[in-house]
Amino acid sequence: MPTWLVTGPRAGAREAAIAARLGTDLPAGAAGAPTVIILEGLSDGGSALAFDPADGPVDVAPIPQVLRIAPGCLHCTGNLVLRVTLNRVLRRPPARLYISLATAEHLELLRAWLSEAPYGDLLDLQSDIAA
Repeated sequence: MPTWLVTGPRAGAREAAIAARLGTDLPAGAAGAPTVIILEGLSDGGSALAFDPADGPVDVAPIPQVLRIAPGCLHCTGNLVLRVTLNRVLRRPPARLYISLATAEHLELLRAWLSEAPYGDLLDLQSDIAA
């Protein structure tokens, strides 16, 4: 499944970058399939990824599943949390996956880890998105 690692200085900027791509990155034949977005840390308010169908029409269908995990380097301290979250997500593979990182300090190490078994066979890592 296509997977993007998203970096940027603020949570709001990373979330806006993902929201802007939701209508454009959908793989062929995946219409109607869900998108999963894993966000590290808390939103800085007014998230572009707050989808509430009760508020009116939503431009993205089906509504993406947004998962927030505790802040901390996803390669170092957050590795176990990311592993558990990914394993749960991959039980029902989405059409695409975005992983938003609070810091890009270990981006290449994280990319290498996601390229190894078992994730390397399941994730098709795309070019990083810099917000």
